[in-house]
Amino acid sequence: MKNQPIACEFHDYIEIACMYGYRVKLMLTEHRIVEGKATDILTEQDKREFLVIDNGERQKVELSEIVEMETRTPGAKFQNIRFK
Repeated sequence: MKNQPIACEFHDYIEIACMYGYRVKLMLTEHRIVEGKATDILTEQDKREFLVIDNGERQKVELSEIVEMETRTPGAKFQNIRFK
């Protein structure tokens, strides 16, 4: 499943979260949870894409591992997106 690109429509939601600096809760594969402020999207040389989360430290989350994203910012343009 790694290196699997996500659908463009889901990528758009991640870009919006970064653009507005939304606080998000990410539900990842293997039932892991990451929370923090969405700040950036990075693409590495091997084409893997990561969402950068600021939760006191800079944490990279591979986009292909995101199962669900919930916004924690009041008035956000979306609330809950299920990727898989």
